[in-house]
Amino acid sequence: MTTSATMQSYLATPAVTRLATGSRSRAVNQFLPSTYVPRLPRNATVRVRSMAKVSTKFSDMFAFSGPAPERINGRLAMVGFVAAMAVELYRGQDVFAQISNGGIPWFLGTTVVLSLASLIPLFKGVSVESKSEGFMTSDAEMWNGRFAMLGLVALAFTEYMKGGTLV
Repeated sequence: MTTSATMQSYLATPAVTRLATGSRSRAVNQFLPSTYVPRLPRNATVRVRSMAKVSTKFSDMFAFSGPAPERINGRLAMVGFVAAMAVELYRGQDVFAQISNGGIPWFLGTTVVLSLASLIPLFKGVSVESKSEGFMTSDAEMWNGRFAMLGLVALAFTEYMKGGTLV
């Protein structure tokens, strides 16, 4: 909406009008001025949302766009990817061999511990963004989790296609 209003107000400027009518005196310099600042319409409203407190309802936390699902999955994927690579380098077992040789209890235990550790602050009403500062921000954690999810799937898929370990 703001972009549309900005473009409409910009297209109505005298420089653009002169370009459309054929007058070319200094029109090129006026068409893209370096000091152009877009003007917002007078009825534009700006809302600022604070993310310091989040809803503590279970259904809100685990909603599709809620704070818990992607964050917990990302944290589990980061731990899982590093653990899978470490065991593969140390013992030479691929991901499927790790799971079939006693990896399920470790997976379940890690899932429970990390899920509870992630949910306790959310149930207290503290958001991750409010505690985010410095180098490791909440956005960086989300992106690292996303890349770890992709890495874990790529590791399993590559090992499946090759028929064994990567090393």
